[in-house]
Amino acid sequence: MKTSRRTFLKTGFLMGLGPSLACAADKSKRSGRTVNETIIGLSRQAPLSMLFPGSTESDARRWQQNFRKKLAELLGAVRPPRQWSVQQQSVTRFADHTRYELLLRSPGVPSVPVYLLLPKGVSSGRPAPAVLCVHGHGKFGNDTVVGRTDLPGVAAEIAHANYDYGLQFVRRGYVVAAPCLIPFGRRIDRSKYGRSDPCAVTFVRMQAYGLLPIAANLRDLRWCLDLLQSRPEVQRDRLGCAGLSYGGRMTMLTAAMDRRIKVAAPSGAFNLLKERTTTLYDCGSQIIPGLLKYGDYSEIGSLIAPRPCVWEIGSRDSLIDPHWATVFRGRLEKIYTALGARKNLHFDTFTGGHRWNGTVAFPLFKKLLMT
Repeated sequence: MKTSRRTFLKTGFLMGLGPSLACAADKSKRSGRTVNETIIGLSRQAPLSMLFPGSTESDARRWQQNFRKKLAELLGAVRPPRQWSVQQQSVTRFADHTRYELLLRSPGVPSVPVYLLLPKGVSSGRPAPAVLCVHGHGKFGNDTVVGRTDLPGVAAEIAHANYDYGLQFVRRGYVVAAPCLIPFGRRIDRSKYGRSDPCAVTFVRMQAYGLLPIAANLRDLRWCLDLLQSRPEVQRDRLGCAGLSYGGRMTMLTAAMDRRIKVAAPSGAFNLLKERTTTLYDCGSQIIPGLLKYGDYSEIGSLIAPRPCVWEIGSRDSLIDPHWATVFRGRLEKIYTALGARKNLHFDTFTGGHRWNGTVAFPLFKKLLMT
């Protein structure tokens, strides 16, 4: 019998609670609370001491300044290298666009593989807006986003999640940058992890050196914004960002911390860290140590305001819990309303699962970046 991931996660959570509660008295006599019970207790008592408390524009801007500063402290170094070069690895020409396979390089910094897609007809004399397209979890990394159906397994992944939104954007006239993040695609040797989850193991190993996967990926995404702004084919002040799943989370974070992004579309990422710490699985690539002392993903999303943002939520997305989605939405609405920008907060709740949709995002990007 097949089981959805959301059902599996909930079952795992209930199993963690049920047996523990059923024999709590017996266990407590022998060894006290389990670590699982302790974490559930921590979740219930998470301080979230910097939730937005105000209602006015000045309240909101002051709160954003303070929370952005705190988030920067938690993340650590996320500045892209000041001096860097681009190595072209391949170029493929299609009827409607050209795909460049590039490598961003800088001494002392891990190189970043990135696809650059240029629509037909753009040039230094006819520049176009650009979109940073971010991939989610999966062994294919950024290959799905740009439609690499020539590679084994990619076509099925695209069909399952409408995953080639980078290709869809370039065919609408945008320059597209689609980098490969860690620990995915060509940036990981999967054989080194056995049956272990690369996200969890990478998080633990990088923490030993005081580093974070999510901070490294934020640095690399901001580096790709630098790449886009360096290109003569790009209108450097017209940049958007879009991504699915982990790509949605990184779209949220990048837009929150880099105001060069004028419009964002996080898809399949409308959940909270507080929720995820009580389910069976947590993604190490999404963990920011200490975040729940001050806020949650909703507060990071609130840093995007008052800029336009569309949140995609599939009605059958097993990774989004309706209760926590309501909490997330309420916090976003509060900050946008205080800033007098409620009209800039969009929700695309579509019929479907964990996939990219674009019904609201594509027209919104066109309105804000193309006109």
